[in-house]
Amino acid sequence: MKNKWLWVVLIIAGICMVLFVMSVLMFACLRRGDGSLAWGEGVGLVEVRGMIVDSQETVKQLDEFRKNDNVKAVVLRIDSPGGVVGPSQEIYAEVRKLCAKKKVVVSMGSLAASGGYYIAAPASMIMANPGTITGSIGVLMKISNIEGLMGKIGMKAYTLKTGRYKDAGSPLRTMTDEDKAMLQRVIDNANDQFVRAVAEGRRLPVDEVRKIADGRIFTGEQALALKLIDKVGTLQDAVEEAGRLAGIKGEPQVIRPARKRSLLLDMLVDESISRIREIAKQEKGMSLNYEMDGATQ
Repeated sequence: MKNKWLWVVLIIAGICMVLFVMSVLMFACLRRGDGSLAWGEGVGLVEVRGMIVDSQETVKQLDEFRKNDNVKAVVLRIDSPGGVVGPSQEIYAEVRKLCAKKKVVVSMGSLAASGGYYIAAPASMIMANPGTITGSIGVLMKISNIEGLMGKIGMKAYTLKTGRYKDAGSPLRTMTDEDKAMLQRVIDNANDQFVRAVAEGRRLPVDEVRKIADGRIFTGEQALALKLIDKVGTLQDAVEEAGRLAGIKGEPQVIRPARKRSLLLDMLVDESISRIREIAKQEKGMSLNYEMDGATQ
């Protein structure tokens, strides 16, 4: 009799344990990346912070939200002084693709300038704080020259090249007028791409955008007057606006991207790639940027 009750207790304990484990697993599956529960529909939140030097993670998050039927609209929070042209254009393209399917509301933090504004341009709506620094529409190419320094320390550099412009911008020699003219044509073209992107995204005449595409910055209030943004408001205002545009009744829940789980090896590889990029830029002596000069983040 005692053995029978022992078996009954063990079976009940086993069932309770199985139910507990299943509950934990279901709870884990229902959790969002920010640790809160993901029940039903909501507004996705993607954040871009700091210099834009790589687009992969942001593009991935935007693409996942585009395919997620529970995400009815997306808020893109930008706090960036801009960055490299290529990655900025990749994020811009993904935002534009997302806008074709869902509403995208940009929320600008303290700074959303140059490349930070470029990626905001195609959004369904742009909101900024009254004192947000934005604008800085333009292209920047920084070139260093250490020829004089090398002469002082007794070092000489020799360059073998296949064409007259192959080492244009090299920090090891004086830039010629031909070099300057060629590089100016490059940044003028990149700037024209920027102007066209803003004109298309904001539905403004190209000539009107070109008038303010001289690198100047604006506050949120000034940007509103120039039609570079749609409304003045906070991040919470942007979330509520996105919910309204998506037809969500009541306060929308915020759905964050799943947390990136990097292994130690992944972290080492990412760090190595970053180092190689930095060395390559230093070696070439220049890079093409949608960046607000002097901005720090």
